[in-house]
Amino acid sequence: MPRAEATKPPILKAGAKAPDFTLKSTPDQSVSLRDFLGRPVVLAFYPADWSPVCTDQLGLYAQVMSEFKKFNAEVLGISVDGIWSHLAFSNDRKLNFPLLSDFEPKGAVSKMYGAFEAAVGESARALFVIDKKGVIRWSYLSPDGVNPGADGILSALEDLG
Repeated sequence: MPRAEATKPPILKAGAKAPDFTLKSTPDQSVSLRDFLGRPVVLAFYPADWSPVCTDQLGLYAQVMSEFKKFNAEVLGISVDGIWSHLAFSNDRKLNFPLLSDFEPKGAVSKMYGAFEAAVGESARALFVIDKKGVIRWSYLSPDGVNPGADGILSALEDLG
């Protein structure tokens, strides 16, 4: 096991209160987790805009957005990339959900969720489903090179009832 993996803290688990945060979605707009109280939220932490696996993963979420919307769920993508990279990536890939910049201080929100890989300075590929009261009901840490897909997210949303 690589040393970075051995010292990486575990991601937050089901039952934990989701830490609130406010991150930039555009140069002049911010999004806070508390804005979504009363509806489910999917947090998709990912390593980097433009990387092949991240492109596939986030593109899949855009394609199945109608399935997420059946549960009235909001999807938020989060990485340490800057807002301009997010905007270009989102426009290029026609993403239909916000990408939030965990850029400054770098990885602060990723760290709160246990989803920051300090050795590489990126967010881990971690997923969280948060219920309408702000409690994490499902979390999953995917290997960096593997697209975790949407099935686990959809099952967790279904389990919310």
